[in-house]
Amino acid sequence: MSPPEEYQISKQPVTTHSFNADRSQLVVSLNSNEAQIMSRQGSQWAVTETLAEHDKMITSIDWAPNSNRIVTASQDRNAYVWQQTPDPQTGKTTWKPTLVLLRINRAATYVKWSPNEDKFAVASGARAIAICSFDPENDWWVSRLLKKPIRSTVLSVDWHPNNVLLAAGSADMKARVLSAFIKDVDKRPAPTVWGEKLPFNTICGEYTSPAGGWVHAVGFSPSGDVLAFASHDSSINIVYPGGPAVYNIRISTLPFVSLTWTAEDAIVAAGHDCQPILFTGSEAGWQVVGSLDDTSAPKSAGPSKLGVGPGRLNSAAFNTFRNADSRGQSSPISGQTNSGTELMTVHQNTITNVRSYEAQGGNVTKISTSGVDGKLVIWDVSNVSGAAGLVPRLSGVHLP
Repeated sequence: MSPPEEYQISKQPVTTHSFNADRSQLVVSLNSNEAQIMSRQGSQWAVTETLAEHDKMITSIDWAPNSNRIVTASQDRNAYVWQQTPDPQTGKTTWKPTLVLLRINRAATYVKWSPNEDKFAVASGARAIAICSFDPENDWWVSRLLKKPIRSTVLSVDWHPNNVLLAAGSADMKARVLSAFIKDVDKRPAPTVWGEKLPFNTICGEYTSPAGGWVHAVGFSPSGDVLAFASHDSSINIVYPGGPAVYNIRISTLPFVSLTWTAEDAIVAAGHDCQPILFTGSEAGWQVVGSLDDTSAPKSAGPSKLGVGPGRLNSAAFNTFRNADSRGQSSPISGQTNSGTELMTVHQNTITNVRSYEAQGGNVTKISTSGVDGKLVIWDVSNVSGAAGLVPRLSGVHLP
């Protein structure tokens, strides 16, 4: 496996990131109320434009590859759609915002364009999801709210390939599949494993992690027939509604906060443990393959194989506290030479966002991650499916 591409794009935490269609530009939120558009200049990324319209921190960004529109969501309870418009005086193109009428009274937490890019979903702390579509008569974006039976903050959403079904994970410890069908926007969808008749706000599935915990991330497989969600109990759950069965994989690391499917049989998830973890499987069962990071080698050498140890457990700081607790030692044990706080992982803090970066033949070959350490890292996942890795605690939970 080739070493990852590392970019230190900021000294500030990267809340979220998204690329344009050809990956020549990147938009990020650096834990502030502004979004910065960056362009690749050699081996670095440089800021070319700043999108400043929000009053509070931007929580999520999504860049539509075909229409080249950016949508931003913020704690100020607003969302904006940004589109390049030529300036009649200078002839240069600038990014102009269009307000979205969200009709929510709490922070927006996550935003995602639909596959057809004719609508988008905005998750919120108002126990609702705003499904937004364009109103050409008034030249703005209007929303319809998915509310029932959501009982807490919605933390993530993902669209089904049919442009109608929506997966949502929330702080009420549930992952749900709901219909976001809008009569004047969508065509009647073909029947799927999730159902046939899909009027707006139809509940097509509701799932709970066996050990509970907030559902931080959700994602449909490329076919849309399988759902994966990550919860705060350090687990990944894979749902086969046609089975019906849920496979629950729990590992002894910190919780995941983001995930993406790289193929119909592979998922990459990352979060507080600072390294992306690969899972593979099928309807017969799922398992952990290992980390995309090599946690056994110095980072200057770059990863050459899948690491099998969680990064935090290899940090000198963690070892110091562990020794003080279990052995009554206040200094590193004999033979431990690394007295710093650097982790043995590429990312030095929580990974906040995992996205597909490059695809070939229908499968994702590269993913990108951003984190609280201000890094952007591009990982090659094209040749890791057969690697040996962590031994999971795997169980199949059959639904009634």
